[in-house]
Amino acid sequence: MKNMLKLFSAATLMVSLPALAGSFTLSSNDIAQGEFMDKQQEFGGFGCSGEDLSPHLKWSNAPEGTKSFAITAYDPDAPTGSGWWHWQVVNIAANVTETATNAGSAMEDLAPAGSTQIQNDYGVAAFGGACPPEGHGVHHYRFTVHALSAETLELPENASGALAGYMINAYTIESSTIESLYER
Repeated sequence: MKNMLKLFSAATLMVSLPALAGSFTLSSNDIAQGEFMDKQQEFGGFGCSGEDLSPHLKWSNAPEGTKSFAITAYDPDAPTGSGWWHWQVVNIAANVTETATNAGSAMEDLAPAGSTQIQNDYGVAAFGGACPPEGHGVHHYRFTVHALSAETLELPENASGALAGYMINAYTIESSTIESLYER
């Protein structure tokens, strides 16, 4: 029995290693998994005084069949009953693997060519930084890149965050997330 377990463990490891070697990954020069974000990623308004800069994001090892990408930034801890959409970008070309800091700007055209930013819960089609209520505790901000099986998501011009999220999830092959923190 002991030898069978060793053999099974070795076979599982051999199958798992190639899968891990090519896994879809997300990294950033501005944010890190489980770490607090800087004032750069804080919203500039609603009582917050941050720089409202979307973080640099870089992804690699997209799964086979990827035809486009989408980016989402979501706070599940917002006291709304449904969380808070900070950023959604769809129709990012399959050859794009990185966005620069501030790519989500409403004032500058820095988003990937051909992509569309969806109106966030602040009411702007751009990135809206962290601005949790004072004293509400630590909020978790999930920055996710989705590899999609569709080249283009057909969304109305005024699509809600929920509709965009539904369509993104319907076509996601694989995703990778960095969950950063913020507190006021």
